[in-house]
Amino acid sequence: MRRILLLLLLVEGLAACGFPAGAPIQSEILAEAEAKDPTFEVVEVSRANLPRVSGWPMTGWQGHYRWLTAGGGGPTNLIRAGDQVDLVIWDSQDNSLLTTPNTKATSMEGIVVSPGGSIFVPYVGAVVINGLSPDAARQVVQREIERIAPSAQVQLALTPGTTNSVDLVRGVNKPGPVPLPSRNYTILNLISAGGGISNQLRNPLVRLIRNGKTYEIRADTLLSDGTHNIAMRGGDKVTVEEDARYFVVAGATGDRIVDFEREHITAMEALSMAGGLSENRANPGGILVLRDYPASAVRPDGVGGPKLPQVVFTVDLTSADGLFSARAFEINPGDLVMVTEAPMVSVGQVIDLVSEGALVWNRLQ
Repeated sequence: MRRILLLLLLVEGLAACGFPAGAPIQSEILAEAEAKDPTFEVVEVSRANLPRVSGWPMTGWQGHYRWLTAGGGGPTNLIRAGDQVDLVIWDSQDNSLLTTPNTKATSMEGIVVSPGGSIFVPYVGAVVINGLSPDAARQVVQREIERIAPSAQVQLALTPGTTNSVDLVRGVNKPGPVPLPSRNYTILNLISAGGGISNQLRNPLVRLIRNGKTYEIRADTLLSDGTHNIAMRGGDKVTVEEDARYFVVAGATGDRIVDFEREHITAMEALSMAGGLSENRANPGGILVLRDYPASAVRPDGVGGPKLPQVVFTVDLTSADGLFSARAFEINPGDLVMVTEAPMVSVGQVIDLVSEGALVWNRLQ
């Protein structure tokens, strides 16, 4: 009698604990969708649905990185306010106003271009050289000086100031301001001058701030396509940072955070990056992608946006339609990719429990 009571207590305890599950079953997650007032929408990922879903607003980011088209300028810089100009004026006249006795040249170094774009030359006054190349500026100064010294000759050298420099902020081995030697100085020249991208960055992203606007491109894309190698402009600010986008994988594949290794990742690629499906646990017909949309994206008719802010996309990898669709359906940053557990796993747990109960019974006999 005591053995029977012990067996009953054991069975009752196991029943109270329930069957352990490593991942949820698809029907458990989607059960609420059949309620009168569901709190989320269920959308099947199929080739028929993809055109409609792809037109919905992006979540987690703007949907693509914005970058400029490559294009160069002239071989020299254009003079801007804040640059420094060095002048050397040669004059063979014995009584020249511009040179001292027994000398044929006079130097004026470190002349700062004023905010109005001019420099001051003695006996001449203000000479506007803003927006000119160094050679064109030399000719302008030459003409002005010839008015008081017809035989004078002018040499001009330019040192770029802050308006003709680029700030390489971080993400490289040697950050700091970089003077632009010409208008053909490209972003790859700039990164090279900074010692290259730091090897401590995962999935580096190059960010450019120009005229109050921000542009971004993945470093691997920049390095692989010359059309993205844009010319720098004075005042540009460049940073190299890690691509912060990620998605979460949970369920029968294990729980992990996965970084975006490319600009765009499909559902099939996401599963591969997560290590694939466990053949003993995962339900290939029950792949779920959970996504939150802002309230502004909700559309009552489901055209141009979801009907509810929270959406569960279902992916069935057991059909050709589902496989093709998974190769085209894009994962957004912040998505949760849930791999549900196959129903047979629970059946196996029941069998294991019955077998364990039988062993206990035999020991009690």
